[in-house]
Amino acid sequence: MKKSPQHQFAICLHADEEDMLTPRRIYEVLPDESAAKSNYLRVIDDEGEDYLYPADNFVLVEFAPNVEHALLEAA
Repeated sequence: MKKSPQHQFAICLHADEEDMLTPRRIYEVLPDESAAKSNYLRVIDDEGEDYLYPADNFVLVEFAPNVEHALLEAA
C-alpha cells in the first residue's frame, strides 16, 4: 500500500503583503521543488490561492498526524 504524501505547514513570521498573509498564522505549504531552489515556498494564502512567498517569511513546523488532520479539515 502506497503512503500518502505528508502535508507540510509553516507559520508566517512576517508578511510583505499583509492582505494576503497574517503573521503568526499557520499556512499549508504545497510541494514546489523549483520554488524551493529559489528560496520560496508555495503557500495557500488568506485568499485560498497558492502563491509563492519568500521562505524567510516562514518557519516550517511539524505536527502530529491528528493535528495535521484537524488543520486540513478546518481549511
